[in-house]
Amino acid sequence: MRSGRTADYDREMTTSLAPVLAFRAATAADIPAVVALVESAYRGESGLRGWTTESNLLDGQRTDAQDVGEAIGRPDSLVLLAELDAALVSCCHLERQDGAAYFGMFAVDPSRQTGGIGKQVIAQAEQVARERWGVDRMRMTVIVQREELIAFYERRGYVRTGQSKPFPYGDARFGIPRRDDLRFEVLEKPLAEVTA
Repeated sequence: MRSGRTADYDREMTTSLAPVLAFRAATAADIPAVVALVESAYRGESGLRGWTTESNLLDGQRTDAQDVGEAIGRPDSLVLLAELDAALVSCCHLERQDGAAYFGMFAVDPSRQTGGIGKQVIAQAEQVARERWGVDRMRMTVIVQREELIAFYERRGYVRTGQSKPFPYGDARFGIPRRDDLRFEVLEKPLAEVTA
């Protein structure tokens, strides 16, 4: 009985300590800030401060202004921003594809990782996908070697589909691989209906 109370208390404390984020869709004016955030979370020295870095797998860029601009401008696509005290702390890309919402370009400021921001952004992204497009599942791809990241998503209800996609070797827009066995694993989560 006591362990149940402790778990409830821990859950309440985690919830009460989570920062209050403001969400909005990115515009063209946000492109430089989005690129800087994504690069800081995945590449270079700043990426090493967080746990999402891909520096051991890839060199080069993670995204660029053209890629972000296209994600903002395409129909059935949006870049969701999360701000804390008017400062950008997280982002993700959502796009309706094949009856599902694709979730990608997810980044949290490395200095703010492990504080619950990522969980809030994923939950908001799922809600936006349900409400905006009426989709019943979210899909993503993760580099298969990122076991700790896949485990994070599994704890959020995502499951491995058994499908994989090739890594775009030769396209420097996605980074310069440091190994020759990279590929993406497809994860998916059924989205519960929004309750009123």
